[in-house]
Amino acid sequence: MSQDAVPFVVLAAALLHAVWNALVHGVRDRLAGVALMNVVFAAFGAVFALFVPLPGARAVPYLLASTALQLGYQLLLARAYRLGDFGQMYPIARGASPAVVALLAATVLHHPLPVGQVAAVAVISLGLAGLALVGGWPRRDQLPALAAALGTGVLIAGYTVVDGSGVRAAASTAGYIAWMFLLQGLAVLGAVLAVRGRALLPALREGRAAATAGGLMSLTAYGLVVWAQTVGDLPTIAALRETSIVIAALIGTLVLRERLGALRLAASATVLTGIALLELAH
Repeated sequence: MSQDAVPFVVLAAALLHAVWNALVHGVRDRLAGVALMNVVFAAFGAVFALFVPLPGARAVPYLLASTALQLGYQLLLARAYRLGDFGQMYPIARGASPAVVALLAATVLHHPLPVGQVAAVAVISLGLAGLALVGGWPRRDQLPALAAALGTGVLIAGYTVVDGSGVRAAASTAGYIAWMFLLQGLAVLGAVLAVRGRALLPALREGRAAATAGGLMSLTAYGLVVWAQTVGDLPTIAALRETSIVIAALIGTLVLRERLGALRLAASATVLTGIALLELAH
């Protein structure tokens, strides 16, 4: 494929990302759905690892940190989807991440944010507040869902930063990716098995089609973005990826029959605009 195909490839990846999240949301036992997806991840990582060089010793701390963050992210994501609407939880989780990454860069890594990035973070925050406040001030019973979605965004930011550093420290990028998927797959499977025990097996059989499809879509979306990043403009690609926020809002309304409303759509579009401004201001 040529460089001209990059926007279409990234938009396809955004669509796949929104769809696999919707599939996980649609599985009745979402924890079992997450476990099944990680069977796909572990299998892919194990096979891929046979054909690529090892990532090297310097990458090991990053792989372990990424595994822990991925474990927390996936379990918290399942909780958010169990407690809240997909069309609200997904944009909050995805939208919070870029803003957190920018703030971490400024506060922890001491990289001052240019005025344009500060403005972009403010726009993202405005959109997130709009999503949280759609329908009025959140009731007490809605707070756990919102907290889970925001926590998911923080963990996404965490593994984004860790993996970005880990790939640079690794002797083999392909080796890092293979072991990342293998370790996170085994960790999530182990954690879910520890919590659910033998009761997990019937639940795995019930949702296996949707969760397996979700795992394959997730891997495909990741692969498409990795290819795009090798030939395209990184800020533009990062901004295009987040169109999944609006796609998810539409899936929530058209497929899951959730109430979208003009305010939720506007808030989702505001988050997307802020992310685009943040990436283009780099």
